Order: sequence, then structure tokens, then C-alpha cells
Amino acid sequence: MTTALTLSGSIRQGSHNLKLQAHMGRQLEAAGVSVNAINLGDFNLPIFNEDLEADAVPQGAVALAELWRSHDIVFIATPEYNGGLPPLLVNAITWVSRQRPSPFRHAVFGIGGVSSGKYGTIWSLSHLRESLTKVGALVVPTLLGIGPAEEAFDAQQNFVEPAIVRKVDQMVHELTHFSRG
Repeated sequence: MTTALTLSGSIRQGSHNLKLQAHMGRQLEAAGVSVNAINLGDFNLPIFNEDLEADAVPQGAVALAELWRSHDIVFIATPEYNGGLPPLLVNAITWVSRQRPSPFRHAVFGIGGVSSGKYGTIWSLSHLRESLTKVGALVVPTLLGIGPAEEAFDAQQNFVEPAIVRKVDQMVHELTHFSRG
């Protein structure tokens, strides 16, 4: 069975990106994928510093890298902070990128984000796609840039706008049909 790992670059309670992570998990499950939703706050990752590697790599980085290696799909939901990625996500990717063998060369990656602005995290998604690609990840073409957040979800945490529903369906199709072969 195909497996997916979902995570969010935001761990704030009530985060719209946690809602996106959960929604994508439900859609992937509906497509027959076994989903493992994680919270980056559960991994003890100090702020990256190469000096820390000399003594010992944090166990959280080793565990997170192994999770990325062991899933066929990785979906990352991210907010946008000042036009860029949140520090939590940057730090996690940095620690994971230092692990060997590369945690980025097995899974197919999907990325999306929800923001309060009308541009819907498009700048942070651009940064994320570039960063993931540079470390060897295969990122599917569809991006889920969603905004404004306050108008995006209905009471059941599903998307209101038909165009977003179609993009989610397209991403699920890409994630379940693309292969690192």
C-alpha cells in the first residue's frame, strides 16, 4: 500500500495550515493511501548549528529523516512569514537534509499553504519548492496556494472554492501517480 507522511510548518493551535494538512490527509486516504500525520513540534530539533553535529546529531533529526525515507509521499503545508518560510520548517528541512542516505530521494513531495492574504503563500511555496528541489526532492507541479484563509474552509473544514477543490484533487492524482521509478 502507498504511504504518505503529512506535516505542517505551523504548530499553532487553530492553524489554517494544520487544517490543510488534515484535509490533504483525508483526501489521500480516500484515494487508498495510508496516511501518517505528524507534528513537527514533537521532534526535538535545536536551531541548526554545524557545531552540534560534531558531538551528536539530535535524535529528532534522525527520526524525522527516517520518516521521510520510509514514506512514498510527503505533503508539507506551510504558512508564509514575511514572504518566506517559517523558521520551524526551515530548521526541520535543514536538519533532515544533513542525514544520510538522503531522505529526499524516495518520496514524491506535494506542497501547499494557507495564508490570510490574497496571494495564498505563493512566495513561501516558491522558496519551499526551490529548497526541496536543491536537495533532490521530486515536487509535483500543482501548488496549493490558498487565501484568504478566513474564507477558505466551511464548517466541516472542507474547501469552499471549487477551483481549490479541483487543485486538491489534481495534487492527490499527481501524488498517487508520479513515481521516482
